[in-house]
Amino acid sequence: MILKAALIGNPIIRAQAQSLEPSEITLPQTQRLIDDMIKTMHEYDGVGIAANQVHIGKRIAILEVSDAHPRYPSAPKISLQVLINPEIIEYGKKIVADWEGCLSVPGLRGQVPRSVEIRVRALDRDGNRVEFTADDFHARIIQHECDHLNGRVYLDRMNDLKTLSFLDEYRRYAQSGK
Repeated sequence: MILKAALIGNPIIRAQAQSLEPSEITLPQTQRLIDDMIKTMHEYDGVGIAANQVHIGKRIAILEVSDAHPRYPSAPKISLQVLINPEIIEYGKKIVADWEGCLSVPGLRGQVPRSVEIRVRALDRDGNRVEFTADDFHARIIQHECDHLNGRVYLDRMNDLKTLSFLDEYRRYAQSGK
């Protein structure tokens, strides 16, 4: 089922999401929520989604970048990942600003500084512990979704609001390099 997106201004977007107990992960309702979040992310051509973006205050994030993604055609492929109770346990020193958008802040883009490399610890959809290093676009998506789970949006991270653009203007000027 496609879920309704929570937009900025809705208190759930600014709320700290609650961790799941390991015993909750394999429950049918949790697995159904994960499936619905995946469908919702695909419906909106997203590359990531956090549970509070669909009105559920739980620490679940989903990400995936398929080949030739409609919004990110040159992005490297990232296999479907379900991250439950994700933590960024280490941030690399190198920071790069790049463009971000958000399902909860529709129609806008802005440049956001993020660590190029991070170390992540989480549980997968089966409750298994995973720990890995992510870099570049993969790291950016995880940081973006973890911000959501902590009640933040990309606008909070922007150093220069002069880069904030409506999507049509972003496509016309920023994306085209004009």
